[in-house]
Amino acid sequence: MTTSLGRLRRMPGWTKVVAALVLVLVVFFAGIRLSVLPGLKDLFGTETRDRSGPALLQSIQDMSRYDAASGNFQVVVDLEKDARFLPDAVRGTRTLYVGAGTVDAYVDLGQVGEDDVTVDEDRTTATLRLPHARLGKPALDPDRSYAVSKQRGLLDRLGDLFSDNPNSEQAVQKLAVRHIGEAAKESGLTARAEHNTTGMLTGLLRSLGFTRVTVTYA
Repeated sequence: MTTSLGRLRRMPGWTKVVAALVLVLVVFFAGIRLSVLPGLKDLFGTETRDRSGPALLQSIQDMSRYDAASGNFQVVVDLEKDARFLPDAVRGTRTLYVGAGTVDAYVDLGQVGEDDVTVDEDRTTATLRLPHARLGKPALDPDRSYAVSKQRGLLDRLGDLFSDNPNSEQAVQKLAVRHIGEAAKESGLTARAEHNTTGMLTGLLRSLGFTRVTVTYA
């Protein structure tokens, strides 16, 4: 025992560093978390500081569309990436992500020309021809979207250690946006937007004295 202790004390400095690094890796991959060691989580806690500069206005764009309807959607994304000839425990990821977002349906009134509006001589009858309603881009809500679980292989965990953004969820977020956009196309949101636009214009023109208002979409 005395001989072993003497050899340990005579170990070179770089050997002790390597031994300490191996110990850290063993503890990490064994799944030990700071939360199981009392006091360490608070001791090594992080502090977040916002050092961002002021937002700069790059452009202003006039809007001529009427947002007539908005749909709220939620999708559960299950994205799995596997590597050939390697088990999932070594290389591969699987992410379960809940994405929530909205899609607006609008009518572009800027496309309405003079020939699309007809008014009789008595100004009691008006006929309007509008373009069909369209869907806007899906907008993912970060406050209602979150990752349920994320499984990673050994090599992926090592890669996250040296990555600038180890918790990146860009792939599942893009997939969630795509699924929400597809769901909006099947939801009848554009028909609802055209119905609401018709009601809005009918009420507006009747308040101006028109008794008969006809709105069509082409």
